[in-house]
Amino acid sequence: MNDQLDDVPGASAAVRATDRITTPITTPATADLVRGALDLERTEHGVLPHRLPARARAQCSDGQLAMAEAQPSGVRLVFRTRATAVELDALRTKMAYEGAPPRPDGVYDLLVDGRLAGQASVTGGNVLMVDMTTGSAETRPGPVGTVRFSGLSDRVKDVEIWLPYNEITHLVALRTDAPVEPLPDGGRKKWLHHGSSISHGSDAASPSTTWPALAASLGGVELTNLGLSGSALLDPFTARALRDTPADLISVKIGINLVNTDLMRLRAFGPAVHGFLDTVREGHPTTPLLVVSPILCPIHEDTPGPSVPDFSNLSAGRLQFRAVGDPAERAAGKLTLNVIRDELSRLVKQRAADDPNLHYLDGRELYGETDFTELPLPDQLHPDAATHHRIAEHFAALAFNTDGPLAATRRP
Repeated sequence: MNDQLDDVPGASAAVRATDRITTPITTPATADLVRGALDLERTEHGVLPHRLPARARAQCSDGQLAMAEAQPSGVRLVFRTRATAVELDALRTKMAYEGAPPRPDGVYDLLVDGRLAGQASVTGGNVLMVDMTTGSAETRPGPVGTVRFSGLSDRVKDVEIWLPYNEITHLVALRTDAPVEPLPDGGRKKWLHHGSSISHGSDAASPSTTWPALAASLGGVELTNLGLSGSALLDPFTARALRDTPADLISVKIGINLVNTDLMRLRAFGPAVHGFLDTVREGHPTTPLLVVSPILCPIHEDTPGPSVPDFSNLSAGRLQFRAVGDPAERAAGKLTLNVIRDELSRLVKQRAADDPNLHYLDGRELYGETDFTELPLPDQLHPDAATHHRIAEHFAALAFNTDGPLAATRRP
């Protein structure tokens, strides 16, 4: 994916009435125009994309998961058109933290024929104000905003609008100055990925430059991203969502959230992994399936969780994390990243004897000691924008190449 803007003019988030399309064509956000979502919920505000189906959402009351799955990482509007101007009305819900500077606005990426051609942010919207010292949260309502992309060529072209990975987004209205039609299936393999906040996109520069989005572009595959911030916890309903989602290639990145939430012990971890993979295999018995262990994270390599926020620099906008577990507790079954890597490697080797399409990748091959020296984790847990590029390049080279476990040739 090209990070340089094409020669298409940029977009303005604040759209004046005089700038609006004079004779707009309004097109509903239907399933044939939305990719990367497993469910489209119609609400009083419009269409809300979800990355978990309704049944899964009903089986968990965790607020973190509810927020993560409704943040549309990897979700994009995709269509073919001659339009020279595109407007999208959206109602966002943006997170903010008490006592901290405002977080940057989420970014909408416009891709034309696969090239980045514009970026914009929406104004207004709701604010979810979180007090990290008490765990309380309050939603402060706001108005619908508009992003506009103009000056596009009037030739027939394939357009993608990637939604912000870090803002819950109701799609209110899509307007263009020429008709749009669904984009035909180009035959690219469908890659289904599940992981933590790193896969979700935390601290990437924009939605099309999260590491899964970049890796999909490099590998020539069609992405459905079930990276769920703080919520890659081997939940059975997530396994069923993977089981029931069409895919040609599947990867699951397991480990960091289990450590930093201190959710389970080694005795429970092994059977939980087996159960998770068993469920995925019910729907995809022979699909190439890659199990990826955690990338390097020094605070948790040999120190169990939980990890907790360090508020000492919050007022300056620098939130960091630290591990507060006791390394001596590994003897009692507490999980660390090294413990998880050893167990995942053993389990995959055991299962692969009867499942030749099951593979293992040590996450430190995506981001290891050398990478950490050059590109340290700014908050001790999450990669920055440059590191997303690094992880994507390594993943594409290791997984999608012709000899890789997820070799990405086109479907017939």
